[in-house]
Amino acid sequence: MDNRVPPPATPGGVPSRSGPRPRHRDRHGRGMRGPVAPPQVPLSVSRGEAFVDLVHDSAERLERRWPQLASVDFVVREVPVARSDAGGALSDPDGLDAFDFDGESVPLGRYVAARGDAPDRIVIYRRPVEIRAKGREERALLVHEVVVEQVAELLGLAPESVDPRYGQD
Repeated sequence: MDNRVPPPATPGGVPSRSGPRPRHRDRHGRGMRGPVAPPQVPLSVSRGEAFVDLVHDSAERLERRWPQLASVDFVVREVPVARSDAGGALSDPDGLDAFDFDGESVPLGRYVAARGDAPDRIVIYRRPVEIRAKGREERALLVHEVVVEQVAELLGLAPESVDPRYGQD
């Protein structure tokens, strides 16, 4: 049985809440919740961050077999950008995203050869890859295939030579 006295009524007949409220641990009386995840585990990883991790995991896997890839930059961009005019002017100043649009396909990745003191770069486009993959496992496989294809172009080899498991998963 509840022994609390109701608060005094105000002129409109509505009880006043000016006095101290009783303190409850929480709605169910269980107390404060503990941490949702252990401190060493990130609470949330964005899709973009998860995608970057997939690209770097594939690159590290290939670097073990091809040590010359240590000097290659692996870059993740959201989407590729078509060349802006007939003269070939680029909307992206460093030329990482611009490609010649053929009207039929959107690239999933691209190899950009070294220029000046800029190293070789492999660019993977996140949104086109994510659209083509249905789940996490399929996305990881597709990311690895795209990375292998671009590394093969860089090295001048067939993708099967770069990674013997290419196309088998």
